Amino acid sequence: MGILTIGIIGAGRIGKLHADNLKLMPQIKIKAVSDVVVDHLHEWAASKEISTLTTNYQDLLADPEIDAVFICSPTNTHASIIKEAARAKKHIFCEKPVSFSVEETIQALEVVKEHGVQLQVGFNRRFDPNFKKVHDLVQQGEVGQPHILKITSRDPQPPSPEYVRASGGLFMDMMIHDFDMARYVMGSEVIEVSAYGTTLIDPAIEEAGDIDTAIVSLKFANGALGVIDNSRQAVYGYDQRLEVFGEKGAAAADNCRPTTVEISTGENVVKEKPLYFFLERYTQAYIAEVTQFARAIMENQSVICTGNDGLQAERIAKAAKESLLSGQPVKIEHKKYAVN
Repeated sequence: MGILTIGIIGAGRIGKLHADNLKLMPQIKIKAVSDVVVDHLHEWAASKEISTLTTNYQDLLADPEIDAVFICSPTNTHASIIKEAARAKKHIFCEKPVSFSVEETIQALEVVKEHGVQLQVGFNRRFDPNFKKVHDLVQQGEVGQPHILKITSRDPQPPSPEYVRASGGLFMDMMIHDFDMARYVMGSEVIEVSAYGTTLIDPAIEEAGDIDTAIVSLKFANGALGVIDNSRQAVYGYDQRLEVFGEKGAAAADNCRPTTVEISTGENVVKEKPLYFFLERYTQAYIAEVTQFARAIMENQSVICTGNDGLQAERIAKAAKESLLSGQPVKIEHKKYAVN
């Protein structure tokens, strides 16, 4: 395949970001973009050499020139569009999560499998060079048998109550990234979850039916333990850290900062705050994930982050919500979904 022709469904912040990153690859052509409103997109589309704007995403699925679609629309549309795209024989990149329902996700994966197309789920943190390095070190045995995983993921500011209501909740919207990282880095399934959560930042989040502060304990099939902490507001920036401790030592990834400069004086030692926004923190990861997706399609390889990976992260998120509500640990049976 010489040129891979792409259509993007949803031209919000993440859809535009993917367009920017796809434009970095000369073998990619973005032919069409759909959104519920396109009047404000004409100048942007022209700057990206995108020839078609439409309010109907099905126009992209009906276009025989389009090889693959990026689904960047609201989560409640993902599963149905995945099924339509698969039936139209389009390869699919879908933002996380696939759906808010494990059953609905399985149905979508069935259709993808039936029609033989590729599906990559947008867990971009797998492609971050720091986290990937920790993953590689663990898989190479550098820390020996893993014993403890620690993940810290804290946003710089909370989302709006309107966003919270439509998000699926903290576990499905925010911590789902960390559930995927836990499986990815440890190379083992999570078999039990204990979740604790509360609202300490914004009462409006509680009124919207969610929490803004959470700690989740994990048990892995390989015997290791894990802990994840999330907060919707870290006043010092976007806090993203990870550590794997094992029998031979530990591997850790720290926050990314604007520079590595540290000023030491008689009064104090000062270094810069973490990068503030997720688009800054994961710039390289976003580029790498779309590059890998395009390469997988063009070279007929398997994608790195499959529909099964999306499904298993959703199962952990669902179990965490059940644990929060019940106050009890919840066991998980991870039935692997064969993608081929």
